[in-house]
Amino acid sequence: YFAVARVTDILDDNAETQDWTEGRRIGQQYLEVEILNGPWKGEILETINYLTIYTNVDAKIGTKIVVRLDLDDAGEPYVISIPNYNRAPVLIGLLAVFAALLLLIGRKKGLTALLGLVYTLACVWFIQVPMILRGAQPVVVTVVLVALTTAASLLFLNGFSRKTLCATLGCIGGVAVAGIFAALCGSISPLNGFNLPEAEELVLRASDRGLKISGLFVSGILIASLGAVMDVAMSISSACWELRELNPDLPRKALFRSGMNIGQDAMGTMANTLILAFAGSSLNTLLLFQIFDYPMIQIFNADSIAIEIIRGVAGTIGIILTVPLVALLSAEIMGPKKNA
Repeated sequence: YFAVARVTDILDDNAETQDWTEGRRIGQQYLEVEILNGPWKGEILETINYLTIYTNVDAKIGTKIVVRLDLDDAGEPYVISIPNYNRAPVLIGLLAVFAALLLLIGRKKGLTALLGLVYTLACVWFIQVPMILRGAQPVVVTVVLVALTTAASLLFLNGFSRKTLCATLGCIGGVAVAGIFAALCGSISPLNGFNLPEAEELVLRASDRGLKISGLFVSGILIASLGAVMDVAMSISSACWELRELNPDLPRKALFRSGMNIGQDAMGTMANTLILAFAGSSLNTLLLFQIFDYPMIQIFNADSIAIEIIRGVAGTIGIILTVPLVALLSAEIMGPKKNA
């Protein structure tokens, strides 16, 4: 059981700063803490807080922390460990600032965007994750989820219109391309969910639930590429709609060409977004490769790097092919009637 606690006293503290820890103290503290929530709210407990270079909750009197509790043979609670600071207030405040800025600047569009985001996150947490844990095929579940969340998010944002239809169809197509490309590369490599860092823990904890781990690799890429592909699809569709409103007689060929020009500009920035996200998430690994002077053949063949490259490139390919797809759909759906 996890609970929030406040440090009420530091009974002993032998932790010291080492030269190599960049200011982090190493050692242990003997703390008195008060449980602030849950069934043992108000209990005063004593515990040892171990400070290492990696697990380093350096507590002071008044610090709010998260404690892991268990019961002894007499049924009394005791603290097993102190895994984290209580960061919830900071994170909630950050989310509140994000929502406030979205509403302040975006107004009605900001509200609908926020509703779409909440809907997407709810679908992932309450539909996708439980279904995968119950043994459903991860890729099938994720494809259905992508279609539902894309349609809902864009409908929240713009209502039902030809602009929304073009963006939705283009987004689903782009994400599908990213998934197909990742699946092909994973099959040839070979790479699948068992190559992911968390695979061992999932096998140990969820093997009795029917969890199909092999499909998690492609499913993750589908979800990761959704936001960037949706951005590009909506940008092209919205711009084509504005052009059509300004000139209802604009020929389909001209509308397609304009959509392609707009998409080419967006394509470069979105491609950078995905590739740089790969570089950022793998920075520690890249540093270790430099430290150990790994040859390039080992770097490119390491599971961690290969997975991130396929993630970034598959998502980027999805974006690239979304551009002509949405431009073509916009030209066909928004263009003048053929007998005009």
